[in-house]
Amino acid sequence: METAEVRQRLKNAIARAKTEAQERRVRNDESARAYEAFLAEHAVPLFHTFANALNGEGLRYKVFTPAGSVRLASESGAEDYIELTLDDTGDSPQVLGRSSRGRGRRSVTSERPLKPGGDIGSLTQEDVLQYLLDEIKPFVTGS
Repeated sequence: METAEVRQRLKNAIARAKTEAQERRVRNDESARAYEAFLAEHAVPLFHTFANALNGEGLRYKVFTPAGSVRLASESGAEDYIELTLDDTGDSPQVLGRSSRGRGRRSVTSERPLKPGGDIGSLTQEDVLQYLLDEIKPFVTGS
């Protein structure tokens, strides 16, 4: 293979990589803005409502809003929580749900997209509520 051809292909690969990186930055910026709006308008208010409902059932939970996420945490165990956060490590950013439960000396953690393949701007309170209802089951049953 000729040196000139290798150099030309290398230049093309570098140019493509730079273009893709710029496009990814733009997507991540747009997703970050959509995610902040989603948190403020849908996720945080529903997490508070859900915590109030749990407290009404005698289950003590609090809502925390660390930077860029919302977390529903048990008052009885710091390692017991359900949270939403933005995962922008892949090609298309998505809202990631994470839950963690203490099981004796170990912790059981699970992660999944709030709505696989869903656009952040299209997420609703119904999506958040369904996630919370699915994830709270092991916390209330002890399994």
